[in-house]
Amino acid sequence: MSGGHEAATATTAALRRQAPSRRRFPWGDVGYWAASLLFIFVSVFPLLYALSSSFKQGSALFSPTLWPEAPTFANYSGVFAEQSFAHYLLNSLFVAGSVVTLSLGLSLMAAWAFGRVEFRGRGLLLMLILSASMLPQVAVLSGMFELVRAFGLYDTLAALVIADLLLTLPFTVWVLVTFVRQLPRELEEAAAMDGVGVLTLVFRVYMPLLWPAMVATGLLAFIAAWNEFLFALTFTLSTAARTVPVAIALISTASGFELPWGKIMAASVIVTLPLVALVVLFQRRIVAGLSAGAVKG
Repeated sequence: MSGGHEAATATTAALRRQAPSRRRFPWGDVGYWAASLLFIFVSVFPLLYALSSSFKQGSALFSPTLWPEAPTFANYSGVFAEQSFAHYLLNSLFVAGSVVTLSLGLSLMAAWAFGRVEFRGRGLLLMLILSASMLPQVAVLSGMFELVRAFGLYDTLAALVIADLLLTLPFTVWVLVTFVRQLPRELEEAAAMDGVGVLTLVFRVYMPLLWPAMVATGLLAFIAAWNEFLFALTFTLSTAARTVPVAIALISTASGFELPWGKIMAASVIVTLPLVALVVLFQRRIVAGLSAGAVKG
């Protein structure tokens, strides 16, 4: 029996060697790499151009060379010397951090209610939450302004936190609802048998399993609050409550008719670096959170 099996194996191997191999021209690989390089170039080149221009001054700003011939840090020092840019960074950090904390805490409880509790009108309520994110900011600007003024929050950071929650809450709720629905119900049943309360179930049982999704949605919410401009421009007036997007816009108006492109680019690079650092720091959890919802196990 073993001799016949070895002979059959040798015959099969010989037939495979004699069969002509089909050579596939790698058009698909070439197209994939070409599209990838084009996407990387389009995504990275504006940041590289801003970084290069932030080290240039005078006529060197109009030079086509990407690397400056005489790099200088004068634009960076000028950004902090001419205005309280460090204070504006702290304001933006406070607003974005508060928005992420509140939106994740509220959306996690809402996701448990929408994903685990059966009640009438659940689908309609979810659609209303989603429809809130479809409205442009300018459509709700006047109504938000009246609310902010009625509560006495005009020209405060609290007004920006409340306004930015309008942008982040619908997105975070919808994303976390999708992940909560995929969690096994055995966890909830076991917690109910142990007499665990709702808050303990949500924050002690569900939260460790939802960390990748929370990191991904939290980072996107942080970016939205960090870069928000229209509400920050409308609901704040003094320098004490100013955030960095408004501060960058005011750099161009503070110097008359000549636009200080070097300082604008330097400020843009300073504002972008924290976002890049967060993405690099949490990249594994971000990829896990974005890909976990695509596979239902």
